[in-house]
Amino acid sequence: MNTLFQTLKNDWSISATVAGFLAVLISYSGPLIIFFQAAQQAQVSPDMMISWIWGISIGAALAGIFLSIKYKIPVVTAWSAPGTALLVTLFPDISLNEAVAAYITSAVVIFLIGITGYFDKLLSWIPQEVAAGMMAGILLQFGLGLFTATDTMPYIVFGMLAVFLLAKRFSPRYAMVWVLVAGVILSMLLGKINPVTADFSLAIPQFIAPEWTWSSTLNLALPLILVSLSGQFLPGMAIIKISGYDMPAKPIISATSIASLAVACVGGITIVLASITAALCLGKDAHELKEKRYIARVANRLYYILGSLFTGRIDMLFSLMPKELIAALAGLALLGAIATNISMAMGKESQRDAALITFLATASGMHFLGLSSVFWGICIGLVAHFLLSQKDRNAVPVATSDSKRI
Repeated sequence: MNTLFQTLKNDWSISATVAGFLAVLISYSGPLIIFFQAAQQAQVSPDMMISWIWGISIGAALAGIFLSIKYKIPVVTAWSAPGTALLVTLFPDISLNEAVAAYITSAVVIFLIGITGYFDKLLSWIPQEVAAGMMAGILLQFGLGLFTATDTMPYIVFGMLAVFLLAKRFSPRYAMVWVLVAGVILSMLLGKINPVTADFSLAIPQFIAPEWTWSSTLNLALPLILVSLSGQFLPGMAIIKISGYDMPAKPIISATSIASLAVACVGGITIVLASITAALCLGKDAHELKEKRYIARVANRLYYILGSLFTGRIDMLFSLMPKELIAALAGLALLGAIATNISMAMGKESQRDAALITFLATASGMHFLGLSSVFWGICIGLVAHFLLSQKDRNAVPVATSDSKRI
């Protein structure tokens, strides 16, 4: 233990500490907004909302600290932002108890996939374009929500959009921080701040008993597994490798799944690899020497632990905001993710039709046979992929035969 603390002391740096702080600040001002929107849809109590934030904060913190210290690599863990976006589409049609059961199911399945080493094999069965089409369909409503919010609070929303565009031009790394500040200031000036009771007590997690149903398993657990593996672990592992680190996926998936199980019953959604804030802790801004950049992640996780202890203050901050401001924040925070997934879905011509069908079916909001559009989107998309791929394979020999005749 003394050796561990001595190593951390020797490797500690101001740049890594600042990078860790900025990463958690961006997480709380960006992806966390989607969590508040899901809570509004579920109409949960303030105490339950605090429990949710405590769960995702402490789960991501402990998993990240363990992996970063053990492997001396800045392993960037977080809660599943795409999974949280999925919650917004399902609440209030499913209960909190059903959601927790889906969290547990997805954590167990992802753990088994990780511990057996089938991660890469499983992803090879699902075309990246189809998975991206599903994600784009889930996220589309957030982009649309940015502009529908102008119906009731146009000055706040357009003001935030203007700040976002200027920040992306001059300070892209902290764009969402500036947008959050601008949104709060505009809401105060226009008298749109909601009255709340100040609460500075320590966070107390609330137990939620799981309730397994086929509906929550098919509509939430199954898509959550898919978006976690393809939308979080896959790009997360790619960022780690691009940054020059040789890290196997097995221990990361296993550790984050155990963390997910630990926090599921207090409302914590699946813990995954982060891709939004990873660059802050993996780049040269954290430390010139890549073997010491893991400190940025350790510092980041310590900030998360502090955030989990005083979750009430974070909840109070976002409860002050009007729902239109939160919708605008969510839409702006996810613009990059929407663009990336649409670009990826349409990138390969041979998969374009299947990806487009997946995107449209997912975004449609259909509820055929009581199952969500996300479930039908991926099912219809995979069927389209299989049929169109068979057509392409059959077309190749014909073209070759014709050319030989000529």
